[in-house]
Amino acid sequence: MSRTLASLAAVFALVLTAQAAQASLRLCNRTSYVLYAATAVTEMTVTTVKGWTRIEPGACGIAIRGDLAATAYYVYARGSSAYADGAHAWAGNTDFCVKDADFSLRLAFLSAACPSADSYQLPFAELDTHHMRSWTTTFREAPDLDSMKSAQRIGLKRLLRAIGARIPTLDASSDKAADTAIAAFRKRLRLSDKAGISGLFNALETEAMRTATPAGYTVCNDTSKSFWAALGENKNGRWQARGWWTVAAGGCAKMIAEPLAGRKIYLYVERSKGKALVSGPAKFCVTNIEFEIQGRERCAARGLTEDGFAETNAGGASGFVAHVSEDGFGTPK
Repeated sequence: MSRTLASLAAVFALVLTAQAAQASLRLCNRTSYVLYAATAVTEMTVTTVKGWTRIEPGACGIAIRGDLAATAYYVYARGSSAYADGAHAWAGNTDFCVKDADFSLRLAFLSAACPSADSYQLPFAELDTHHMRSWTTTFREAPDLDSMKSAQRIGLKRLLRAIGARIPTLDASSDKAADTAIAAFRKRLRLSDKAGISGLFNALETEAMRTATPAGYTVCNDTSKSFWAALGENKNGRWQARGWWTVAAGGCAKMIAEPLAGRKIYLYVERSKGKALVSGPAKFCVTNIEFEIQGRERCAARGLTEDGFAETNAGGASGFVAHVSEDGFGTPK
């Protein structure tokens, strides 16, 4: 039994099969991308949405443990932001709210609004588990890879390409270029063979994420302490501002998920006690708590405060990563 879903970049298949082992929802990755999956479970009129389960190419992971006895189950998966070749998502037709960092949200079913400024909706696919205690969902890509082992091998090559290695072909065959690149990468990072294939995937993905520019707008914290970020933009002819995203030291937060398509984005970043790290001449209304404010005029008259945001120019690209250092906008470490 199978079901085909439309991806944001291409057409992928989500294959559903019964699983007789310990009761759970098991997710398997037969693609060449590191995937991050979120699940939604509806019981009566409440839906619990959780993410993210990381699944390496050629591997499986448990997203939900225990008997699958709820009213309905949904899943959404997307490729790691380590890939700069476009958005890759395994999706459906039912929208639920998510966050970029690991999260758990309890929502009224089919709620039209997300609970906070750092949450947004993504289209989940409903799973028909046939009321079985366990179920396995396998993500595939098109054209379909012939095995989990092939997914693993091609997945390594794809990440090697992402960090700049010259890999002539993305196929499952063993070749000298890939083997040499893996050996050189292990040596440079002093990565022991004991780390295994999972350790290699993790290190390659981390390295690729340092330089990749995924679709959307991402803010990375290159300082030693956490900070708060807000953005402003003119969307569909209306000015608006949203905040606050908390970005941990050394971490990143995706503030816009969809491609920018030439949009101008304005950014304000501050530490505690109002010390601004990034600011500029573009005035937007803000508050001291999470907010989404329409319009940028008459801030004080509306009981709001005003901050100056800096324009960030993505140069027409679909994605932009703003690296913020102690001196403001910086470059990746």
